[in-house]
Amino acid sequence: MFRRTPLVLALCAGLSLLSAPASAASLSLIEAYRAALANDSAYRAAVYANESGQENRILGRSNLLPSLSASYSGSKAHSDITYGSKAQPQQDYISRSANVQLRQSLFSLDAWARYKQGGLQSDYSSAVFLSEQQQVIMRTVSAYIELLFKEDQLALAQWERDTYVERMKANDRLFAQGEGTRTDMLETRARLDVAEAGLLDAQDNLYSTRLALEAIVGGPVESLDHLTPEFNGRVSEPMSFDAWKRVALERNPDLKAKLIAVEINQQEINKARAGHLPRMDLVATYGKNTSESINTINQDSTTRSIGIQLNIPLYSGGAVNASTRQAVANKEKALADLQAEKDKQLLELRKNFDSLTSSAARIDALMKAVESGRLLVKATEQSIKGGIRINLELLDAQRQLSSTQRDLAQARYTYVLAHFKLRAAAGTLGENDVREISAYFR
Repeated sequence: MFRRTPLVLALCAGLSLLSAPASAASLSLIEAYRAALANDSAYRAAVYANESGQENRILGRSNLLPSLSASYSGSKAHSDITYGSKAQPQQDYISRSANVQLRQSLFSLDAWARYKQGGLQSDYSSAVFLSEQQQVIMRTVSAYIELLFKEDQLALAQWERDTYVERMKANDRLFAQGEGTRTDMLETRARLDVAEAGLLDAQDNLYSTRLALEAIVGGPVESLDHLTPEFNGRVSEPMSFDAWKRVALERNPDLKAKLIAVEINQQEINKARAGHLPRMDLVATYGKNTSESINTINQDSTTRSIGIQLNIPLYSGGAVNASTRQAVANKEKALADLQAEKDKQLLELRKNFDSLTSSAARIDALMKAVESGRLLVKATEQSIKGGIRINLELLDAQRQLSSTQRDLAQARYTYVLAHFKLRAAAGTLGENDVREISAYFR
């Protein structure tokens, strides 16, 4: 009668880890994402960078608003006055002066360009921050899935090592009975040594991958949720590539940032050209003076004035023309960067669209392969009961099944990553997508 060896029982238990639900204390995908929002250093830096960038709108607007300044001076004066050869009595007095000045720009292309540029710089910061919001999702999801896959690889490496250990024992028994050969023993030993090395590599990779996720979420990670066995790669309604392309051209934050950068450089051109244009300001002054000069000792005066001040630049050593040419060149570079970013994002969109489609088909095929592998394992068990097959053949069938389950898990992970990358390229990735995918993890 067939009896399962401890190794076979261990393999059966290990195979179930690829699809078994995680414990209640495991870290879910949505929890990992929310922890990353609070602890990921790159995201925190982006938050503060965005806060800083939003102030550019106010800084730009300040160039069109009036400026108010006040000044006060007080000094002790000593004077010696001589008329011809006759000296006058020395005079010691305190001179005081207080002034308030209001200046309002009436015409200034430079001020208007700075105002427009300030708003654009704030919009640029918003677009960059939106991109970073998507990037923190991608970093978290990628690290989460990478850790799951490394766990699967470690489990498979352990199974492979245990398989060769069992095979080595079988070879030793056969050799002792005079039925085996030393060549079989050497071959199994060589494979066992390779499997041992692979197990060590898998352990190291798992450790480093866990550290990467812990750095993102800001705390230790004991266990993770796993994809449910029923996940078949059908998350949302499919869209054509042309539909995704239209969405990406409209909403991709990196493309928005590059487009805004072109407009910012246009305002740099306007600022440079303003060096050749006059500037007109409204200037209003209110001043009070006491003992302003030796002729007004002990006299107080109040001055109120309002008028127009016109400044006309004439020559600045060629700096205006040079800065204008420089600004034009920078705008052309920004246009080239915009086209390069557009090509890059559309290429990423196409790659992830194709990956999403192929992964879905691969998941279907591997789900059928897993089912066939399970049937093979069951048939091999029955054959062993009938004395037709040996225990090592069951181990081979189990190993083949475990390898197929690993490939299925990888295909599912590839689909999930392609799903997120596709939405990121289209500029639609957000927390709702994380929550939606997180529901497929248990």
